[in-house]
Amino acid sequence: MIVIHSVNHPLLSRLVAHGWYDGSYRSVPRKKWRNRASPMNRRRAGDDGGEGSGMGRIVVQTRVTNLFDEDKSIECGMFVDTGAGALILPAAWKERLGRFKRSEAVELQMANREVVRGEACWPVEVKIEGFRPVSNEAIFVDMKPEENAEYEPLLGYVILEQAQAAVDMLEHRLVPVKYIDMK
Repeated sequence: MIVIHSVNHPLLSRLVAHGWYDGSYRSVPRKKWRNRASPMNRRRAGDDGGEGSGMGRIVVQTRVTNLFDEDKSIECGMFVDTGAGALILPAAWKERLGRFKRSEAVELQMANREVVRGEACWPVEVKIEGFRPVSNEAIFVDMKPEENAEYEPLLGYVILEQAQAAVDMLEHRLVPVKYIDMK
């Protein structure tokens, strides 16, 4: 689910800086971002916006590669979560990316304020379809698969900003951002 807490949120402030958002949802010029044919942004199958459908969820095809073992990579649909800061993957996938140059234990606070332990591993390359690749870390946490036996890896706002991607809240997709913030 896309969660933007305030106008001080990094992605929202980027929209304000580019003159695409003035505080009201009606201010976003829809035609500027419209490209329904774009394969880079897909809503979850069956999402019609109805009750319990996951309305507002954005899934983007993403490839994560271990930069010290480039034969090891994972390609999947990831959920964009602007409430998360990092790339969050299920611990069950860690072996698929091979051995990492560096790793350390980290603690993460979930939306319900529960604290969970994970393992930050780096360096990885993250390539969101349609955007430039970036290098960062992947955080592996214990996850339970959803009802359909699939995991829900999360793509957080730090990766989005590095890849020059912003969330189009009206069309529920990612859009390119022209400049990297230096403010």
